Amino acid sequence: MKQTILAIACILCSIAGFSQMPSNMQMISVKGGSFFMGSDDPKYRGEQYENERPVRRVHVSSFFIGKYEVTQAQWRKVMGINPPAYNGVDYGNKFCDECPVVKISWDDVQEFIKRLNAKTGKTYRLPTETEWEYAARGGKYPKNFLFSGGNKMAEVGWNGKKNGTTHPVGQKICNEVGVFDMSGNVLEWCSDWYGADYYSGTVDETDPKGPMTGAQRVLRGGSFFDDDDVCRSTYRSHMDPGTRQWNIGFRLAMDDAQ
Repeated sequence: MKQTILAIACILCSIAGFSQMPSNMQMISVKGGSFFMGSDDPKYRGEQYENERPVRRVHVSSFFIGKYEVTQAQWRKVMGINPPAYNGVDYGNKFCDECPVVKISWDDVQEFIKRLNAKTGKTYRLPTETEWEYAARGGKYPKNFLFSGGNKMAEVGWNGKKNGTTHPVGQKICNEVGVFDMSGNVLEWCSDWYGADYYSGTVDETDPKGPMTGAQRVLRGGSFFDDDDVCRSTYRSHMDPGTRQWNIGFRLAMDDAQ
């Protein structure tokens, strides 16, 4: 019953705000708190999952995070054109304004944010890995779901389609803080450099921002291409910051003081 009520609330919220999305970066306020980051789930063992350990308490300041992944329409409004990597490529949702923008690198995102901030006078940024997981898991009042918003991946996001594609944002159930698509649809860049053993040094830290240096940047959330385990809220992906793929996008964050 509670899940049904949440689904209806999410749908109404999505319909109410969706028409403004191409010109308005809708942000959700996430109240700060403490949570246990990472996973010790015995079902997920082996080298692929070792970077989720150790589970440790982390403190998070209040912040804002994008209600949706940044869309193609929003990218064009800021940048003037679709990402150059779209040119000449046959792609099923290439002209879907409400779909997440993809084929953009971490470096491309920095240019987008630079231009967006110049246009708006705000200081948008990428979420840290800690902020991303905190928001995905429900913020201050988590229900300990496996995925962001529930334990059934089909209800909260698009995934598992090896020959699939992106979908319009906000079509599934939102999570406890009102954010959509944090599991599935597209992988999302975070601000952090990736460190496989970074968790071991951040017990009881406040707002950890990742290693000072590195070779790859963090991605979270899984995508339409990925299996369920990759779409869990605790799963950590990582790629070279110059990587451009059809299943990689991003959402924005912003400090609470603005």
